[in-house]
Amino acid sequence: MGGFNPARDIPSLNGKVCLVTGANSGLGEAAVTALAQHGPEKIYLAARSQNKAEEALERIRSTSTAARSANIEFLELDLASLESVKTAAARVNAEVDRLDILHLNAGVASVPASLTKEGYEVHFGTNYMGHALLTQLLLPKLLKTAALPGADVRIISMSSSYHRLEGTSDGLSFDKLKTSMEGTGGVVLYAQATLAKVLFARELARRYPTITSLSMHPGIVRTEIWKGKKDASLLMRTFLRPVVSLIGVAPEEGVKTQLWCTVSKDVTNGAYYEPIGKPNMRGKFTEDDKLAGELWKWTDMELLAHGAPGWAQ
Repeated sequence: MGGFNPARDIPSLNGKVCLVTGANSGLGEAAVTALAQHGPEKIYLAARSQNKAEEALERIRSTSTAARSANIEFLELDLASLESVKTAAARVNAEVDRLDILHLNAGVASVPASLTKEGYEVHFGTNYMGHALLTQLLLPKLLKTAALPGADVRIISMSSSYHRLEGTSDGLSFDKLKTSMEGTGGVVLYAQATLAKVLFARELARRYPTITSLSMHPGIVRTEIWKGKKDASLLMRTFLRPVVSLIGVAPEEGVKTQLWCTVSKDVTNGAYYEPIGKPNMRGKFTEDDKLAGELWKWTDMELLAHGAPGWAQ
């Protein structure tokens, strides 16, 4: 596992359709770059900004002949807007007959206290709620693909080892998720959102076992995610940001766990993995099926209130 080499170990993706959120930089861009080397039918590069997506696409295409000829399309997606998520999902559902790989990669951390367009705490709303709706709307396509001969459908949720932080005694502050949680530090809010993604992957695997749903931590990676302004704590100023700058790996290295989860046969559905391909379920809430069920029900009610169709049966 430690010797995982994406160029060698990702099999042919001929005929497969992939979608990566937050793909205009960092780990998302690295994931698209790696997948593009293996001949997929199409990759959706999902991002908020068309200009940044086109810049990323230029960088991706410059990496190899395979990437230059790959069918990569920009998909406009703002995860802080459920209406934007609906529009993006509708486009994908209309354009392709299958969807094999879905990377729920995008996220924010340490951003100023605020709410998403539908009124959720911005870390939770962007990192989790937007992805939950996107998954729900694409799930019929994913299930249809999973029923095809030889299919291997994967949903990979970007999380973090921070999901183990006990910022709240119950793991998730359901009564505060529709507030900005102004007095709570950015690290704790990020931890709450990443815990939600671990539990979401776990519950997806339980309810839809024909799809492999995993969550993972990429390690310490030099990306832009921790350059926000919400958390000016001593921990952030003196430890986290300097450590990331000093010992963080490049996205091309950090993406390996994400890619390993995408193709490895040596996975347990619903599990959480750390670099590279190591299961680490030791968090207080990592395997909390009761909390996962509560989150699922809460999410379902919230999405239904915003006009979502509900989960596929």
